[in-house]
Amino acid sequence: MTMREFRTRLLVATGVAIVAAGLPAMAQERLAPVDVWGDRAESDPGSLAVLDKTEIADTLADHPAEILNRLPGVNIQMNSGQEHLIAIRSPVLTGGAGQGSFLIMENGVPVRSPAFGNVNSLFEPHHEVASAIEVVRGPGSAKYGSNAVHGLVNVILPDVGSGSEAVASYGTLGRWRTDVTLDEGAHWLAAVSVQKDTGWRDNTGVDQQKLTLVGDWTLGGWDTTGWLTASNLNQETAGFIQGAEAYKDEDVAKSNPNPEAYRDAWSARAGARLAREVGGGTLTLMPYAHTQAMIFAQHFLPNGGVEKNGSTGGGVMARFEREVSAALIWRAGVDVDVASGWLKEIQPEPFGFFPGDARFPQGVHYDYTVDTLMGALWGELDYALTDDVRVLAGLRAETHDYDYTTDVAPGINGRFNVPADRTDSFDLLTPKLGLIWSVTENTDLYANYARGERAPQASDLYRLQSLQVAGEVEEETLDSVEIGARGTALDGRLVYDVAAYWMEKENFFFRDSDGLNVPDGSTEHTGIEASAAFELMAGLSVSGTASWSDQTYTFDRITSSGTETIRDGNAIDTAPEWLANVSLHWQATDAVSLSLTVDHVGEYFTDPANTTVYPGHTVLGARGAWAFAGDAEVFLIVRNLTDERYADRADLAFGNDRYFPGEPINATLGMRKTF
Repeated sequence: MTMREFRTRLLVATGVAIVAAGLPAMAQERLAPVDVWGDRAESDPGSLAVLDKTEIADTLADHPAEILNRLPGVNIQMNSGQEHLIAIRSPVLTGGAGQGSFLIMENGVPVRSPAFGNVNSLFEPHHEVASAIEVVRGPGSAKYGSNAVHGLVNVILPDVGSGSEAVASYGTLGRWRTDVTLDEGAHWLAAVSVQKDTGWRDNTGVDQQKLTLVGDWTLGGWDTTGWLTASNLNQETAGFIQGAEAYKDEDVAKSNPNPEAYRDAWSARAGARLAREVGGGTLTLMPYAHTQAMIFAQHFLPNGGVEKNGSTGGGVMARFEREVSAALIWRAGVDVDVASGWLKEIQPEPFGFFPGDARFPQGVHYDYTVDTLMGALWGELDYALTDDVRVLAGLRAETHDYDYTTDVAPGINGRFNVPADRTDSFDLLTPKLGLIWSVTENTDLYANYARGERAPQASDLYRLQSLQVAGEVEEETLDSVEIGARGTALDGRLVYDVAAYWMEKENFFFRDSDGLNVPDGSTEHTGIEASAAFELMAGLSVSGTASWSDQTYTFDRITSSGTETIRDGNAIDTAPEWLANVSLHWQATDAVSLSLTVDHVGEYFTDPANTTVYPGHTVLGARGAWAFAGDAEVFLIVRNLTDERYADRADLAFGNDRYFPGEPINATLGMRKTF
């Protein structure tokens, strides 16, 4: 068995609870989408995990957290409905840091322009019907630039020729879902997903629709794949419940302190991949365009504002790859992105913490437009020093220009600061250098250095607080060093991947407990991640991931609420020390399969001063399926098997313990038909 097949088994094992006899024969099929659309090859230095089509289908994730949290170093916290916050080798980040620290892609193309990220951006890609989802942990800025700071998520759409399928399911919490993929087989494919969730908490619900169209053809000598995706979300949102360990009370967990909260959002994206042989190498062009708009109630803020935002943009990603010799491959690329975004924040009702409190004036707080231009050049060398040792080096230079215009009068308005019209620019330079040593046919060792860097989000720059000065925000940088080992043992029955990393971040931008933006924070992140799969016997296997991290502040920040003062050496809030996922899979017969999963989130501090702790939780799940008639399957998925009372998210804000409670025990019954 080749190292390529070994690596493929590991990629599948980290996302699929099976490592059965015959799996290597599926390697080429499962690896192909990653080779075409992915950030890096399976043999490159660095940490990559892939969820394949089978795992995506078996999980039937109603929320992206349910599928992505199976991977090492990933912690997606579910809030209400489809809302969420992301962590990849990081604490759970909010605000501009949450928007700009993770690059979300579809078929290798960013779903948004760099300056207009969204903390909830995972509900836009069509993950429900994806052929694969890859997650790169650690900086990816040397190839993809701004926003690929802590990592990236790439949702790979189904390929023409992958087959037609229909899935329908109903859950005991009142959640209906249908996914249909129609594959013509040669030139086009269409997929649609519809979800209606009546909500398990009071006065909540989700209506969500997604559409994907994919076409394959040859255009003037270019091998061409084009796609169009769209999403629409109408959500009645539940707010935080408050009070120490409030999530343990069933009635409180079901309650909704903010029945007026909502989120409406839509998005559309179009892209294409055109490739042909030119000058002894391969030239690939990826033009794209995207647009989105959103309106939501800021139920998480005490003054109860309403935010409206949107953006429209597009560009092209061009790359050329040439194999100079058996030992040397070089790649070079040019990226251009042009976009325009807008934001309006309104406070409909008067608010104050005490009589005469003028910090939260009723009316319009912000109303601005930002036009952006991004241009980048990057290059990469892949050189084999010997038959067993390879070096991969890359460098990207990138520039960002912002042109900001306000439609409300500039100046101080309570605690809100509206900057006057202005322009800003930022330059990024992101290197990477990695080495991989194939010690044996079955074992690889690697070391990797990479820098992540991001230009500020538009909201970082122009949605200021009263004590801020426009223009003080700088580029955020993250330097990462990583070592790892991966391979197989025990005659291929054990597949493993272990990585250790150290990262240091400067110019970390966030909002402190006083509600003021901090532009010059610094943090340190160290950790160990492991994933493995072991075939116990024919038809019975176990797989799992475990992640340990120590994430700390490396600066001081005094706040008026002393309980949330940051001190150098404090643990970063919402950064669990331990994350783990274990799956046991039994192929009982050719037609019947059973699996059991265990998800663990360790304890973490909920405030920067480290005064309050969420104790963590362990949640069990189970799945059973019966295949019949050769192309049909009935399945039952049970989530939270022991009816654990836990919180998907816990934090401390405005002096209160706040939680988004986890779902109680629930079951989903469904049927899948392929044709």
